[in-house]
Amino acid sequence: MDRSEVITLISSTRTQDDYGVWRETETARDVFCQVNSVTRAEFMEGGRNGLNPEFRFTLFAGDYADERTIEFRGKRYGVYRIYFGRNDNIELYAERKGGVNVGGS
Repeated sequence: MDRSEVITLISSTRTQDDYGVWRETETARDVFCQVNSVTRAEFMEGGRNGLNPEFRFTLFAGDYADERTIEFRGKRYGVYRIYFGRNDNIELYAERKGGVNVGGS
C-alpha cells in the first residue's frame, strides 16, 4: 500500500480560563496515508443522508487517536465514518463542511 500522502489530524480540547470562558485549543500532527476518492456508492448513499463525501484516507490504525478533523492540501474535512480494515489499517471517510473550514478556502 502506497502511503506517500501526508495529512494533518486535528484534535481539539476545551478548557476554561480564569474568567470562566471556555476556550478551544487545537492540536495537530502529521501522518502518512493513502488517499482515494470515495466510491460512487458511498457518494450517493452519503448524499441521501445529507453528507458530502469526498475522500477516503487509509492509515495505520496506531496513528489514529479519534481525531474528527483532517487537513489535506490546505482544506479541512470532517470525519463522518470510520472503518477498521485488515492488517492494522483504518479508513477515515471525510467530507467538506462549513463547521470545519475555519482558516481554509
